[in-house]
Amino acid sequence: MRKPSSRTRAALAVVAAAALSVAGCEAGGGSTPVPQGTKARAARSAPVWNRSPDSIAAVGDSITRGFDACTVLSDCPEVSWATGSDADVDSLAVRLLGVSGAAERSWNYAVTGARMADLPAQMAQAAARGPALVTVMAGANDACRSSASAMTPVADFRADFEEALRTLRTAQPKTQVYVASVPNLKRLWSEGRTNPLGKQVWKLGICPSMLSDADDLTTAAGRRRDQVQQRVVEYNKVLKEVCAKDRRCRFDGGAVYDYDFGTDQLSHWDWFHPSKDGQARLAAIAYKTITAVT
Repeated sequence: MRKPSSRTRAALAVVAAAALSVAGCEAGGGSTPVPQGTKARAARSAPVWNRSPDSIAAVGDSITRGFDACTVLSDCPEVSWATGSDADVDSLAVRLLGVSGAAERSWNYAVTGARMADLPAQMAQAAARGPALVTVMAGANDACRSSASAMTPVADFRADFEEALRTLRTAQPKTQVYVASVPNLKRLWSEGRTNPLGKQVWKLGICPSMLSDADDLTTAAGRRRDQVQQRVVEYNKVLKEVCAKDRRCRFDGGAVYDYDFGTDQLSHWDWFHPSKDGQARLAAIAYKTITAVT
């Protein structure tokens, strides 16, 4: 083959340079069309959590109803951590919506004594309001049964929670959900048993699976309390896992369970439910979780 002339080599160089320039533009230039599906992936990964929801509905049990925080054996929703109006509690609704906003755009559908199986019906009521945020605090009554063997099975607890979220999503696909962990019932026992009056009240039948025979330190009693505590841990694992599958759900990361509460945070009517101070602590935990930048 004959060697190209100098003029031919120069022409080839110009052509090659032009080809490389075109190839470079196609590989990464700003004018290149976005590959199909890239915009969709970007949309899916974009943050969807609104840290300032403008309306709130609460579901759950006696804790969210403020039971025994004001008077004995009575709900006191005005001190509820979620939707209450009491200034000392500074509820989640007041923190997010202001006093007037909380009065107009927050609703409490929690029911004293409710278990996770009751949550789907409550969630349907909440969904009818079309809230920007639903708060969930449930599970303590599933562990607080007449005996450890009567506690709600973990599989049932999971199924009920999943049904509750499906109920909400069917009606309100974009409503956000805050999920509080189940409180540490064994800490409740260890703190409350230091008060003689508290132990007498517990004998009336408050959370027997954990609190009965509060001064019994035998191996059998310890095993019973550990069984209840383990069930609470398993419930919290369910709450975390189910919530993690929903882009508009935030679990508190175990913050309620991990909180080192003392007797000041317990109702002095029953040494079990949160006092006004305890309700304020729950409100602070919820607000921190909901407004966190992630």
